[in-house]
Amino acid sequence: SSVLFLRNNLNNVRVYYLSLEFYMGRTLQNTMVNLALENACDEAMYQLGLDMEELQEMEEDAGLGNGGLGRLAACFLDSMASLGLAAYGYGIRYEFGIFNQKISSGWQVEEADDWLRYGNPWEKARPEYMRPVHFYGRTEHHPDGVKWVDTQVVLALPYDTPVPGYRNNIVNTMRLWSAKAPCEFNLKDFNVGGYIQAVLDRNLAENISRVLYPNDNFFEGKELRLKQEYFVVAATLQDIIRRFKASKFGSRDIVRTDFSTLPDKVAIQLNDTHPALAIPELMRVLIDEEKLPWDKAWDICIKTCAYTNHTVLPEALERWPIDLFQTLLPRHLEIIYEINRRHLERVSSLYPGDMDRLCRMSLIEEGGQKRVNMAHLCIVGSHAVNGVARIHSDILKATVFKDFYEMDPHKFQNKTNGITPRRWLVMCNPGLAEVIAERIGEDFIRDLDQLKKLRDFVNDEAFIRDIAKVKQENKMKFAVHLEEHYKVKINPNSMFDIQVKRIHEYKRQLLNCLHIITFYNRIKKEPNKQWTPRTIMIGGKAAPGYHTAKMIIRLITAIGEVVNNDPVVGDRLKVIFLENYKVTLAEKAIPAADLSEQISTAGTEASGTGNMKFMLNGALTIGTMDGANVEMAEEAGEDNFFIFGMRVEDVDAMDAKGYNASEYYNHMPELKQAIDQIAGGFFSPKQPDLFKDIVNMLMHHDRFKVFADYQDYIKCQEKVSALYKKPKEWTKKVILNIAGSGKFSSDRTISQYAREIWGVEPTLEKLAAPDDLK
Repeated sequence: SSVLFLRNNLNNVRVYYLSLEFYMGRTLQNTMVNLALENACDEAMYQLGLDMEELQEMEEDAGLGNGGLGRLAACFLDSMASLGLAAYGYGIRYEFGIFNQKISSGWQVEEADDWLRYGNPWEKARPEYMRPVHFYGRTEHHPDGVKWVDTQVVLALPYDTPVPGYRNNIVNTMRLWSAKAPCEFNLKDFNVGGYIQAVLDRNLAENISRVLYPNDNFFEGKELRLKQEYFVVAATLQDIIRRFKASKFGSRDIVRTDFSTLPDKVAIQLNDTHPALAIPELMRVLIDEEKLPWDKAWDICIKTCAYTNHTVLPEALERWPIDLFQTLLPRHLEIIYEINRRHLERVSSLYPGDMDRLCRMSLIEEGGQKRVNMAHLCIVGSHAVNGVARIHSDILKATVFKDFYEMDPHKFQNKTNGITPRRWLVMCNPGLAEVIAERIGEDFIRDLDQLKKLRDFVNDEAFIRDIAKVKQENKMKFAVHLEEHYKVKINPNSMFDIQVKRIHEYKRQLLNCLHIITFYNRIKKEPNKQWTPRTIMIGGKAAPGYHTAKMIIRLITAIGEVVNNDPVVGDRLKVIFLENYKVTLAEKAIPAADLSEQISTAGTEASGTGNMKFMLNGALTIGTMDGANVEMAEEAGEDNFFIFGMRVEDVDAMDAKGYNASEYYNHMPELKQAIDQIAGGFFSPKQPDLFKDIVNMLMHHDRFKVFADYQDYIKCQEKVSALYKKPKEWTKKVILNIAGSGKFSSDRTISQYAREIWGVEPTLEKLAAPDDLK
């Protein structure tokens, strides 16, 4: 690897994982699992006459993330600790996380997630490490360097949460920053009688860590968001540099003053472009404060930083207006201009006279208002750039970052995402973990590749029976949960067909809706046929400002109202919208799923991680060849996967010739019927034109080509229904899926980051327990 040259003494590296989201969920049970204390705690509670499950239900989710990106960060923390890496997660301690979703008359209603209302026993405030963060002001250029002056100061107060590794006696730290106004804040106003106002104005500073922006795969260029991004980066870099200087453990004295060894000691991973300001901020510290020459500082910066890209959707890429930068971070804008000047100089020398390429590769986008392209900044300022699934990384090299790949091919890597098997198998599906352990022992929990051994049991009658039995128990338990919380009676013998993820056009919940309507119409047409019964569940939050996504939720609930109350259908089809989907609901739903819906338009879902959770928990997947689905099908065997729809090449070809929705509408009677029903008010009799926007989008400007994959999707769903009627054959495919899911452990992902990007060697060695006197 291109990187290993730069970290010579391999395991003296501290890894800093910078993310604006950490979607942790609950902590209690996960901590007990990782510390091997679950049985002891259960017993202790029981002897006190208390119920452990009741206690667990009282804990609030730490919902400091939107979806995949934030949950990935949480899985990575678990794996880094379990692999013995000296790693820190750094982010923001949002007072309000992702909103709670209520469904009212079929519509999404948001309410604030006041998760800290009763305190958080897992965090420890560390006021002794409080750090100042500067905003606004101006720059002064002196012969001895540049000064950033007349700034406004906000204090960053760290809160530490322990991250225990799996039964290895290692505990890492997640440090989240909270914003505090300084004592002197505007107290000059006191002299002119503005004391009350001055105290109230402290909120302005403290708003920085008030609330998580609830957008997934969408960029909203708001000043408060840019403040959040700089806040976490500035505070974190002060911590990194303080630790680097005081190399001796436990010492606060400055030992190191030579920064040339920084890349040997520090690895900074940028989780998407949100912490991109780490690059100009590190440059500012090295040049302005530590007085290094530019070339030396830049070399250090590149060797220290690495960037993970999470999406190719253009509306998701961060492009910050120059004037906002100029106001909020004037020094950083100057540094970015200088980075760009030198970068374009290099491009010019490599590709003389290619003005188009110069334009395309600039960190500054011209046209309209000038903007900083944060992805370009990340690529230029990092030694490694990775996508999150093989197909995604290939798309980056071939399209979005093609120019950068041609210039610096050695920077580009793939790191297929993974999930932690501790939370997503041992903790949420103990029945399945036990049945597996009975056959192959417990070591798979640390080394998920060992699940391959289950292939030897694919024809073992007892094992097939055990796997089916665990699934049925999980379904019964989830059915009880749904009846308690949603007052819906569901058929536990039906196929549980589940699509849970953020509501977004590219994820194509609408394609799922079209299948539901088609299946409903078929039952109505031939009510005496032996249909395979299904309970179709769709869950997920829509960003509050995303009108189409909110209408999609309304459509799902409207379809449910019609289908669930039709006596002809009975319990052969039920449609349930899973309200307030979050980590804790996922832990209940995923173990109960028979069918996992992973149906994004090929080339749009960078990886997906929910897909991996379903696979590990014994669901079969119906999916397009997109994201990690491609590798999942490869590992399980394509015969054991329900693949349908266009491939990336087909989508590209269709873009070239033009997608015409009405062609499909006119040539497929069942599709036409479904669309006409939506448009004609069949599902909204009181408001016949309720869904006119959705129909208009599907017919005239559907970027994600729902109709193009409709026919193949319906055909594939027929195959699913047919196989479900043969429980033994179904379960054999389930076993082969579980056996093929080992690659998708975040332990494998993190081992690859460690070796190929950070230059550290993971280890499964245990530390001695604190009470071990040996």
